[in-house]
Amino acid sequence: MFELIRSNKRRSAALIAVFILVVGLVGFAVGAVVGNGLAFTVAALVISAIIAFASYWKADKIALSVSRARPAPPEQYQRLHNLVEGLCIAGGLPKPGVYVIDDPAPNAFATGRNPNHAAIAVTTGLLEKMNRVELEGVIAHELSHIRNYDILVSTLAVTMVGAVALMTDLAIRTMWWNGGRVPRNGDRNNGNNPLALIGIVLLVVAPIVAKLMQATISRRRETLADVSACQLTRYPPGLISALEKLKADTTVTHSASTATAHLWIEQPMSGVGDDGKLGGIHRMFDTHPPLDERIALLREL
Repeated sequence: MFELIRSNKRRSAALIAVFILVVGLVGFAVGAVVGNGLAFTVAALVISAIIAFASYWKADKIALSVSRARPAPPEQYQRLHNLVEGLCIAGGLPKPGVYVIDDPAPNAFATGRNPNHAAIAVTTGLLEKMNRVELEGVIAHELSHIRNYDILVSTLAVTMVGAVALMTDLAIRTMWWNGGRVPRNGDRNNGNNPLALIGIVLLVVAPIVAKLMQATISRRRETLADVSACQLTRYPPGLISALEKLKADTTVTHSASTATAHLWIEQPMSGVGDDGKLGGIHRMFDTHPPLDERIALLREL
């Protein structure tokens, strides 16, 4: 467990480094397209450093705000608070902030930068559709993310991946408004600049790389959190039953977005585009392993 925590801390540092590199490349790409590569690269590196610093301290608040989470009053959500407190005592964790999201889809996520600064959010749909042992399994899963320090890298990814996508989107839109012309040294009619062509390729590839980073962050950690949750509750059937209910429910989590998709216990936009001709490509960017695989692994326990 301690090695897992150390590994996750190293991965968090690696994510920040890769993010700064990707944003620097995006800045170079924008500069190559508009004809001032060095200035835009330096500006992008400065911006990425600021975003990385701000993300460390505020990304959890951003994730909760984007998901429209509100504090769960103990007097109204007594069962939820009792389960969280009991599992925290069993796991030796400080009690995180407890939030609820008005959404009929059953889902939940954890966010924060460490166990002392963490929060758990659950949807009203989860509270309505899960019995006590199933809800305990879901909460144990989220507390495992907190104990394993998964939440730091996952929370950082919310703002970092979103920033890469936003920068590339703005750059591509700027080119579109410019009629798609690629300038060179201020000459807006010369489209033969090789650096500019490289820049265009980077602008197209960067958001794809960001999405792949987001997908790889979450998949293995979800499986580890499932196993850790069963160690915490010592009752695998509870989480298995919860995952089976999540599998049977195809309601889209409207409070989720592509930036926060990797935080949730289950693919929040499951069923969207999975059955079409591009379903295979769509599943490449799934932030979670298939529920069938997770259930089968827990059954072996």
